[in-house]
Amino acid sequence: MVSLPDWRFLALALFAGLLFPFSFAPYGLYLLPLVCLAVFFYLCLRATRPRRAALYGFLFGLGMWSSGVYWVYISIHVYGHVDLLLSVFLSALFIVFLALFPALAACIISYWRRYAHSAVSCILMLAAVWVLVEWFRGWFMTGFPWLLVGYSQIEAPPALLASLVGVYGLSMYLALVAACLLRFFLTWRKGRGWLSLTVAILLYYGPLLLPAPLWTAPVGKAIKVSLVQGNIPQDIKWLPSMQQPTLALYSRLTAEHWASDLIIWPESAIPLFLHEAMPFVKNLSTAARRHGTDMLIGVISEDPDSGRFYNSVLATGSQQGLYHKRHLVPFTEYLPWRSVLGSIVDILDVPMSNFSAGPDGQRPLAVAGHQAAISICYEDAFGEESISALPQAGLLVNVSNDAWFGGSVAPWQHLQMARMRALESERPMLRATNTGITAVMDARGRIVAQAPQFEATVLDAVIQPRQGSTPYIFWGNVPVVVVALLLLALIFLRAKCCPGSIENGFLP
Repeated sequence: MVSLPDWRFLALALFAGLLFPFSFAPYGLYLLPLVCLAVFFYLCLRATRPRRAALYGFLFGLGMWSSGVYWVYISIHVYGHVDLLLSVFLSALFIVFLALFPALAACIISYWRRYAHSAVSCILMLAAVWVLVEWFRGWFMTGFPWLLVGYSQIEAPPALLASLVGVYGLSMYLALVAACLLRFFLTWRKGRGWLSLTVAILLYYGPLLLPAPLWTAPVGKAIKVSLVQGNIPQDIKWLPSMQQPTLALYSRLTAEHWASDLIIWPESAIPLFLHEAMPFVKNLSTAARRHGTDMLIGVISEDPDSGRFYNSVLATGSQQGLYHKRHLVPFTEYLPWRSVLGSIVDILDVPMSNFSAGPDGQRPLAVAGHQAAISICYEDAFGEESISALPQAGLLVNVSNDAWFGGSVAPWQHLQMARMRALESERPMLRATNTGITAVMDARGRIVAQAPQFEATVLDAVIQPRQGSTPYIFWGNVPVVVVALLLLALIFLRAKCCPGSIENGFLP
């Protein structure tokens, strides 16, 4: 073991965490997470007590989330109109909360290492704990599946496995590679560990040697699509004076693309409630039918019976349909524990923040002769929800409004997650946003067309819908979670049957 004063290990944990988000878009340093995870695992294993490991993990998390989701400050201060000091406090509180997840992983690793009595057991244990905590973060308190390490591999060889195991499977795969590399770096001077290095290289680059999996097939004819990006600044989007100019802008941009089979407007493109905008919508629908075009439009709708409001997507043209957003964002689209927190979050001046969640099991919307699986904004971060309308749907559509995050890295991170949804399902993904990044992705997650940010423009492309199921569509995240839990259980049972010492198996 390297002998360093403890403060240097604390600094190392923080520094490794700060570097970790540079693995993701827009930077794309996809080998970097191997190094950061190896450092994280090393610190967890060297800690003599779980409490010390948790401190290392917490510092890693502080670095990770500070450089990875700093953009929440923009949403709170610039567009939420909260004063500077309170914005900093709320952003810091969010980061501290998220840092508890790496701390939890570190604590579990430090505790479970007593049962991993061989190098192989320890490697498997590290990967299992990492992915289980990522998965836990993805659903706890509605979930925040941001910066899952699997997303960093969208341009790398392991991405070829996405349709098999999904993003969590890629995270576990990367954690295995990182643990193998750690084993090598700890033992190579003693002439050991070369097998670990060989395994790491084969795991990472091995997918390139396999036939590219293709579980789906083209269905129907290719369709021409146009994605309208209105570029309405967030701070004026909901002003009454902007209603007519916004409708005029979208109408003008659309009028030039009636030759397309499908035209998509972004999330809440119409700055009115649907019932208030019905005269405009009817005229638009009539024009769409006259030109043989279908449309998907982001709207705010109201249920006249219950009085509930929904963040919705309206299908109009040859067929009518309405999708309501199911997975709402806490504190912006709805308020959890309203009776307790109502007076507190009133300080966040967020327009349209009292939505109801749409029902589960909503059918795909019929557009341009195909079925489209719809997601709104944050929903495309949840792979298990994105596949709920599959395999019936032949394409994926996401409408979003990332204007909340200004010119930060958040829209690029969000786009990377949308690309993963295309990879997992082997479906083209159409992503229409207000200020960017509007993009069209093919069934392998490759960007085939992309609009510049912060410009009012229309993105045209031709896409081919597909049919069939990938293993991920069929199984979802269940296999990865079950395998990780079984690995931990088997390591525990083996340790009880064959007592040993991890220091003789993994650490020098």
